[in-house]
Amino acid sequence: MAKSKTQAFSRPPWERMMRFHHLIKEKSYPNCNKVAKEFEVSWRTIMRDVDFMKCRLKLPLEFDAQQNGYFYTKPVDQFPQMPFTEAEVFAMLVAHKAIAQYHGTPFEHPLALAFRRLTGQLDSSTKYSLGNLDDALSFRPFAPEDTDLESFEILTRALKERRVLKFQYRNLGAEKPQGRLVHPYHLACVDNHWYLFAFDVKRDAMRTFALPRLKSPEITAERFTIPKKFNLSEYLKGSLAVFKGTDDYEVVVDFDSWGADLIRGRKWHASQEITELPRRQLRLRLRLNSIEEAERWVLSWGAHATVVRPQALANRLREIGRALQSRYQP
Repeated sequence: MAKSKTQAFSRPPWERMMRFHHLIKEKSYPNCNKVAKEFEVSWRTIMRDVDFMKCRLKLPLEFDAQQNGYFYTKPVDQFPQMPFTEAEVFAMLVAHKAIAQYHGTPFEHPLALAFRRLTGQLDSSTKYSLGNLDDALSFRPFAPEDTDLESFEILTRALKERRVLKFQYRNLGAEKPQGRLVHPYHLACVDNHWYLFAFDVKRDAMRTFALPRLKSPEITAERFTIPKKFNLSEYLKGSLAVFKGTDDYEVVVDFDSWGADLIRGRKWHASQEITELPRRQLRLRLRLNSIEEAERWVLSWGAHATVVRPQALANRLREIGRALQSRYQP
């Protein structure tokens, strides 16, 4: 199938130069017309690439008139790395530090290994910049979970191979686990907690499973197909985190000036609307399909948050307040 011109022109110069380099290594003696035809660009464009390779990358390129193409006059073991900007160096460091969020999962080791391989090819100035910034930036995930690596690997394989999965699962607060048979759709880390989003065969509905309470997973021989309409972002559209309800609530919470300073500048939910109030206070509006997670979230703000609506949420918080008062009464 022929490439469209839009696709061809969207390919970056670095890709063209890498292709030129590989053709030389294969002793194919590439020339500007040959590569220009492959990438559907003008020979002048390839000529500029060649000049860049010779002048900026210091590659030993020469033209062989008899072969009607370019060759290297001395060995070139590796194509030079593209120069990194300061912003790109910082982005690389952020990616490296973010590995901390995958501690205790099968992703930790391959991510660390990939980063070491990447940085091993950087020039000395870029390595120096990374070294200077290394102690100035870190990720501190709050209360990360201790993930069962063997179970995690079983889950990821079931996801990859689209195989039906069975396991024992204990509901929150329950004493005994129950057997589950599911079609695993998606694995996600939400607020430092790992969850499996899957279709429960017996219950004929989607369910969310917290990995620490999921035990003895087994992959079956049966395969399944994920519905094309499934999209995790759409599925959790009305959730504050991972709990999916069936109602429709407009949750409105007022924050005092202390709480407002912590609310501003953060994306709490896709539906959020922030209204500034007098004395640097603010009002936050959310559209949610349940209030269970909102209850815990509002409680985490203590006296700095006041529920305006719905009344059902305010009532639940009032009952919790009474229970706490009774528990801690002298």
